[in-house]
Amino acid sequence: MEYTLLLEKIADHYNKKLPIVVFSLPDSESILVYLQNDKKLYTTEDFKEKSFVFAPFNYSDKAICIPEEKGVVLEADIHKENILQMKLVIAEDISEKENYRQLVENTINAINSSKISKIVVSRNIKVSLDSFQITKLIERLFNLYPTAFSYVWYHPKTSLWCGASPELLVKTEGPSFTTMALAGTQKYKENIAPKWSYKEIEEQQLVVDDISTRLQKVTAVVKISKTYNHRAASLIHLRTDITGILKKRKTTLSKITSTLHPTPAVCGTPQNLAKLFILENEGYNREFYTGFLGPICEKDSCSKLFVNLRCMKIENDSAKLFAGAGITKTSKPKSEWIETQHKLETMLQVLQPML
Repeated sequence: MEYTLLLEKIADHYNKKLPIVVFSLPDSESILVYLQNDKKLYTTEDFKEKSFVFAPFNYSDKAICIPEEKGVVLEADIHKENILQMKLVIAEDISEKENYRQLVENTINAINSSKISKIVVSRNIKVSLDSFQITKLIERLFNLYPTAFSYVWYHPKTSLWCGASPELLVKTEGPSFTTMALAGTQKYKENIAPKWSYKEIEEQQLVVDDISTRLQKVTAVVKISKTYNHRAASLIHLRTDITGILKKRKTTLSKITSTLHPTPAVCGTPQNLAKLFILENEGYNREFYTGFLGPICEKDSCSKLFVNLRCMKIENDSAKLFAGAGITKTSKPKSEWIETQHKLETMLQVLQPML
């Protein structure tokens, strides 16, 4: 379908408050759109129907979805625009900074006095929007971050969410699977190789080890790549690819998803203790931030699910942006604050002309 016409259809659907998801896979030159034809909130437990799933951080056994059979699926090539990223300065709220510093210190104390190795603690900021347009949001998002999994999701029950995630949760192709360990964050500097600290290297290894251990229960073969630098827009991370073969007849997509989510990159390790600390101490409901989302195929054959990072929620002329940092016993509160400031810039760039 012609791109401009598709944007008009999306805007009309949004104005009627009907569910929508618009997404593009990493390095793709096209967008896919699911337009649901009613306002019902559909869910899935077994992940066996063709649909787009959207699950929260505190996921148990059900994910919201837009089933393909409940609407239409459209596709169009992305209209390429050369959008320059502006230099944005996120104002530092003194009380917010102090609250996060205290949270990080409490997290370090919890790690030092328990069996927890890592906890990811996050925060959010709220910004007012002067003139929100869903078409402008789409045009900027898919042009700014072509190498990410980018999406715009709307349902009247959830409000509008969008993001550009660098992290794959799991991809399945028949019995084969792919996932990744992603940790460590620095600002990308052209032609300058990052120098990773002991804390960042240790954090990455914790993530690799945790994911590998979890996968042993549901896989027949696991292969781990060497760790390398991975650029995600204006940031750079440490990344390790993990591939393998699922156990025959035992491991479904819903099973491996539950095994991996929430990953140590967005929760911590060990998973159960880190998640409990987050729910009891973070001070707000993450909702769909650090949940997972993506298209699923019938019979688990070719599904791609991503972690909902670098995202925001838009509601009532304001946007709530989210960012977190992985805390270990060697973390420094000031450095973790700076890391979250850098991460918040990703979505702020999308909103720039609407502020």
